[in-house]
Amino acid sequence: MVRLAADGADIVCLQEVPVWALDELDEWSGMTVIADVAQRPMLGPLPSTARIGRMITSLNHGLFRSAFTGQANAILLRPDLRVVEHRSVVLNPRSFRRVQARRLGLGFLPGLIWGNERRVCQAARVQYVDRTLVVGNLHATSYPPDRRLADAELLRAAVFVDGCAGPEEPVLLCGDFNVSTRTSRTLADLTSSEWRFEGATPVGIDHVLARGLDAGPPLRWDPDRRARGGLLLSDHAPVDREVG
Repeated sequence: MVRLAADGADIVCLQEVPVWALDELDEWSGMTVIADVAQRPMLGPLPSTARIGRMITSLNHGLFRSAFTGQANAILLRPDLRVVEHRSVVLNPRSFRRVQARRLGLGFLPGLIWGNERRVCQAARVQYVDRTLVVGNLHATSYPPDRRLADAELLRAAVFVDGCAGPEEPVLLCGDFNVSTRTSRTLADLTSSEWRFEGATPVGIDHVLARGLDAGPPLRWDPDRRARGGLLLSDHAPVDREVG
């Protein structure tokens, strides 16, 4: 899937990358890798290693998924693009969850689940042709009974990435937001005249928002494009956008 996504791309934003795979991304993609670990490999409550997590998960990928491997975000860049700056922020630290739980009136269970898995947003300033732009890449919490958890993290990510960008510097805000245009108040705010982002994907929870760029519409991959050997690679349809 990484090879397919990287084919001809200038910038690729990945989420839910198994921690063991971080050392392989440059070879698989042929691109420069900027990675941030969100959730470290664990064996229940105990710290583990990427190697052990990979061995356990190989027994049944569909059942174990990321339970033991941990997860990371990664931004992949065409080799001739230069990384000027790289920062990251945790989207659901305890202090943030506590404040938001009071604001949203969350019960005990949603508040507890919210802290199960650490989520991050990474930001990279990239020298792109004759200018710089800031690329943000996030993976928000998935809690279908209450999308406000992901919405709060999306706003936190947007504030962080916006703060990384200079005045009028172009910005891309990408990732698995775990909210759609139908379920998200934050997406509506970000695409308003105040924030000036545009290009939310009409269907789905994966988005590539652009600001200050001449950008084409978001295009979700057809299943045939990510099918190999009778298998559908990735449980998410990647989203492409052309920017200039």
